[in-house]
Amino acid sequence: MRRSTDRILTTHAGSLPRPADLLALVERDGGRALDAPETATQLRSAVADVVQKQVELGIDVIDDGEYGKPSFVSYINERLGGYEVDTAARPRNQWATSREGLSFPEFYAQTHAASRHMHMVCTGPITYKGHAHLKRDIDNFKVALGNVKIEEAFMPAISPSNIEDWQRNAFYKTQEEYVFAIADAMREEYRAIVDAGLLLQIDDPRLVTYYIIHPEASLADCRRWAEVRVEALNHALRDIPPEKVRFHTCYGINMGPRIHDMELKDIVDILLKIRAGAYSLEAANPRHEHEWKVWKTAKLPDGKILIPGVISHSTVLVEHPELVAERIVRYANVVGRENVIAGTDCGFATFAGSKEVHPSIVWAKFKAMSDGARIASKELWG
Repeated sequence: MRRSTDRILTTHAGSLPRPADLLALVERDGGRALDAPETATQLRSAVADVVQKQVELGIDVIDDGEYGKPSFVSYINERLGGYEVDTAARPRNQWATSREGLSFPEFYAQTHAASRHMHMVCTGPITYKGHAHLKRDIDNFKVALGNVKIEEAFMPAISPSNIEDWQRNAFYKTQEEYVFAIADAMREEYRAIVDAGLLLQIDDPRLVTYYIIHPEASLADCRRWAEVRVEALNHALRDIPPEKVRFHTCYGINMGPRIHDMELKDIVDILLKIRAGAYSLEAANPRHEHEWKVWKTAKLPDGKILIPGVISHSTVLVEHPELVAERIVRYANVVGRENVIAGTDCGFATFAGSKEVHPSIVWAKFKAMSDGARIASKELWG
């Protein structure tokens, strides 16, 4: 995994806004139109465009925008066997009954885009069957990478704990048995991404949002829950070199008050047990910007990298490059400049059709990040 050896590198959390024609395909039938032969060229062209866009905006470590997926998590509906459509499922708004929802019921009564996506139920042994979809996405990305010069490329994949939440268990005797079965199946996707020469990014917002969504659970309860899920994830990553893995956690694309977000100090020790070479965290929004101080006492292990968010998905304000630089320098002064890569708090289109941040603002934020990284690099390297 590349480090910031002579300047601060830039990256982001994965999901990017889709162009209108691609979005229309995704919204038509949950993404199945992307599998049609007549749309293959359209998808490949869109991936090439978003790769070029990232390079133009000064992003060093890029991905495919997750353009082949209807969302960062629901894409798994087509990639795992042992599931059926959950006919008992109803459109759900987990935020409405969360700690946040109980504090701000009027605000969280609105329906999120996630509730429009189909949920599944596990009714048999879990298998991985997403080889064709994954190959398509890897092939499209690698073709696009052939036309640009970058530092590195990554591909996101969802964590076992988020699948456990998204797809209900009606087969395995315990939730622990269920999440480990998911981990065994997802290991195929994780391994294939690394074998393709890409960095693997594990997306795991559930690690920290479990506390918000479950107001009945104590902090100690949530930590015990997280320990088991980290163990399951490490089981899936067991034969993958940690330096090929980035781990991302966040609090979702939640532009809300967020007074109940789990604090980094309460989970950082568990997070650092994950077999990853880099950790991508929220660090730019007003609920988490102060948490750079956590790293004064929570020592970053040797050889590991921090990817703090220096621009945020939770505001449409475009951060000033000098503020971005200040955020970068804070982290560099605590953990070492070579151990910091500038990133984003979260993806900007985690569900295709998410309208929280307009694409034009996303690109302006990316430009502010790369400009800020240049300012920070001058300060840190002279």
